[in-house]
Amino acid sequence: MIVGVPKEVKESEHRVAATPAVVEELVRHGHEVLIEAGAGLGSGIADEEYAAVGGRIVGSPADVYASAELVVKVKEPLPHEIEMLREGQVLFAYLHLAPDRELTQGLLDKGVVGIAYETVQLPTGQLPLLMPMSEVAGRMAIQIGASFLERVRGGAGVLLGGIPGVEPAQVVIVGGGTVGTQSAKVALGMGAHVTIIDNNVERLRYLEDILQGRFQTRMSNRYEIARAVRTADLLVGAVLIPGARTPRLVTEDMVATMKAGSVIIDVAVDQGGCIETIDRVTTHTEPTFVKHGVIHYAVPNIPGAVPRTSTFGLTNVTLPYILELANKGYRRAALENPSLARGVNVCLGEVTHPAVAEAHSLPYRTVEQVLA
Repeated sequence: MIVGVPKEVKESEHRVAATPAVVEELVRHGHEVLIEAGAGLGSGIADEEYAAVGGRIVGSPADVYASAELVVKVKEPLPHEIEMLREGQVLFAYLHLAPDRELTQGLLDKGVVGIAYETVQLPTGQLPLLMPMSEVAGRMAIQIGASFLERVRGGAGVLLGGIPGVEPAQVVIVGGGTVGTQSAKVALGMGAHVTIIDNNVERLRYLEDILQGRFQTRMSNRYEIARAVRTADLLVGAVLIPGARTPRLVTEDMVATMKAGSVIIDVAVDQGGCIETIDRVTTHTEPTFVKHGVIHYAVPNIPGAVPRTSTFGLTNVTLPYILELANKGYRRAALENPSLARGVNVCLGEVTHPAVAEAHSLPYRTVEQVLA
């Protein structure tokens, strides 16, 4: 199979979907790998490193899309990239289709097979291809929040961990999954007082077992969220429903009660966001806006700020699935691997993920039905 790796074009996105290790494995299994020139530079990987393990460097994205049967990316394609896709071509990337009707329709019109990293799901419920980026984003959310709490960056001038005789910052995390857990670890390590809110009491019990420090848990309901948000110096949105648009759990009325100069980091913004006042996405170049006196950070590709760590973390987990798609073809791979089948969001002009269909009021068929 011909596997293509284009350079990422989303603003400030420096990750790449394949490392030399990925290319070497594909070549070793008899596949041809096309890498757009310069695709790995943002992650510190030179073209020569790909060529040394058998990759073929091509000069433009058009060269990649025109020949590749399987296109491996990090982020969803932008409109000019969608134009280069063709019917039956397999696209393997973070897609986040539920909050984006235009992208969904574009992939449907092209008749591509769109497999989303974020909905590949194990029988245990784990999302193996989302987890490493959630780990990065969760840890970075606290770093970023701590920085924007500084007065010189518009914040309230609060040190996250405080000092002896001065109380630490109040960090409130809505969602106790991977992002929330990693955020809590870093915030506690920096000495903050942490509150995690989740709707699963068993998850809260687990978090109490593994986390130590100034830490408390609350069950997710409107009353408890409002009570916690009111006291927060740093609020982290860490809610995820696989494949679906994120519910708006923190309302504008709640945000309006927050202290001036407090900070919101909505890690869920790539799935629509769980904070009502996040009404637009931002970029690494212009990452924040202020509403009700609160700094809002709404960058959808947080891990793109640390591309080398993120690229290697991502490709560590995507490689087995890329190999499976290349070795078997998408039809056999999806039919034989239920976890991979859950990743197929659109297939040959049809929506094959129920949450995406529901989000856009579109017809839904299972991937097994479409492939049959």
